[in-house]
Amino acid sequence: MSTRDMTQSIMRRKPIDDIEEENKHSGLFKSLGLWQLTAIGVGGIIGVGIFSLAGLVAAGSESTPGVGPAVLISFLIAGLASAAAALSYAEFAGMIPRAGSAYTYGYVALGEIVGWFIGWDLLLEYIAIVAVVAIGISGYFDAFLSGIGVNMPIWMTSTADEGRGGIVNIPAIVVCLLVTWILSRGTKAFGRFELVAVAIKVILILFIIGLGVFYIDTNNYNPFMPSGFGPVLAGAATVFFAVFGYDAMSTAAEEAKDGKKHMPKAIILSLIIAMLLYVAATLVLTGMQNYQDIDPTAGFASAFTGVGLPVIATIISVFAVLSILTVMLTFLLGVTRVWFSMSRDGLLPGWFSKTDRHGTPQRVTWIAGVASALLAGVFPIKAVADLTNIGILAAFVVVCFSVIVFRYKKPDAPRSFRLPFMPFIPAFGVLASAFLMFQLYWETWARFGVWLLVGLAIYFFYGKKNSLMNPNSPRHEESVELQHSLR
Repeated sequence: MSTRDMTQSIMRRKPIDDIEEENKHSGLFKSLGLWQLTAIGVGGIIGVGIFSLAGLVAAGSESTPGVGPAVLISFLIAGLASAAAALSYAEFAGMIPRAGSAYTYGYVALGEIVGWFIGWDLLLEYIAIVAVVAIGISGYFDAFLSGIGVNMPIWMTSTADEGRGGIVNIPAIVVCLLVTWILSRGTKAFGRFELVAVAIKVILILFIIGLGVFYIDTNNYNPFMPSGFGPVLAGAATVFFAVFGYDAMSTAAEEAKDGKKHMPKAIILSLIIAMLLYVAATLVLTGMQNYQDIDPTAGFASAFTGVGLPVIATIISVFAVLSILTVMLTFLLGVTRVWFSMSRDGLLPGWFSKTDRHGTPQRVTWIAGVASALLAGVFPIKAVADLTNIGILAAFVVVCFSVIVFRYKKPDAPRSFRLPFMPFIPAFGVLASAFLMFQLYWETWARFGVWLLVGLAIYFFYGKKNSLMNPNSPRHEESVELQHSLR
């Protein structure tokens, strides 16, 4: 094969005209309305950011200085970069309501190799996020039991890499498997659970803000930026973990009752709701307690304990578990739908894209759930967790760039939502996301590169040959026949 033929084969694009017919026969059930979609987005965004990262960035650590009350600015910077990406996602979601999210958008706009890389990237990122969040829940659970006088053995509550004499994190494993079981019950049941859980989460946060505002000491806001602007930017790269989630929600586009109409609204609504809560919560947190006294792992619990309300702190710890659980559900949904979509396109074996009577791809659901459980319970997770932000930021760069390319290549394609100020907003999203990527350590870049090289090998040994877009693929003829029958 010549270099030109090779380039043409890996840059082939998924035809947008075929997607709507494929969606009608995907095997996924259309059961999610606007508010259920919004709840999934909010569930994925709010959780770790408020209950963990806000305190961590404000207080700092041995290796990074605390940014104090300026954590608010860190969230706003991250939110601004995320908003540019959110609008880009909204345009694509209203035009291509298909499982796969950034993977599908990259495949349609920039070609198969770009779509593959983003899909492969998201498989790792989402599974790692589920594992990291499970460890966070395990920590809250252990702290809660200690508070009522029950002490679990160290060997079963931490992993060897933590240096505490642990062997396996059993609570984290159990949480991963529980979330997998909930998701395996079907999208309709999952959507109902997520709607209720997110409602409870929002009520809890409003309660924290409403009560905490009476204990604000304005002296705690001085100095507002104790370490300068540099750490604030680094903090923005850290809290970026807390301002995406709508991207995972967009992977459920095929399960929306009216994806073209509801997906753009749900993406924008979820980010607006989340950012308003983040701004209010960070102001309350850093106003209640001096940033140097904030507990990096349980900020609000320590703040309420500090003002003499330990019972409220315990309540917050209990409900924080439920709040963070919805993050796991959203991202586990994301990884299964990206995996399903890649399999359906022939880039991974078709065995993974089979659905059951619930309209759920059970095989990839349980494989992803067990993989996250293994990461959370057995393997050193910190290095893997560092990959989450760089991977999502890479996906954001691709989506923002793709929406520019597609607007000018397919200007007449039907769009239920058109991103304003084209191309300035998505161009800002590209630059902002790339800038935040360069705030991360070189080790993270090295590990990310290794993962992409592994993916490249799999693509050239399997995906390229078996892609439905490859005329010589064993599955291509079946795909063509199916498209004719659908028309």
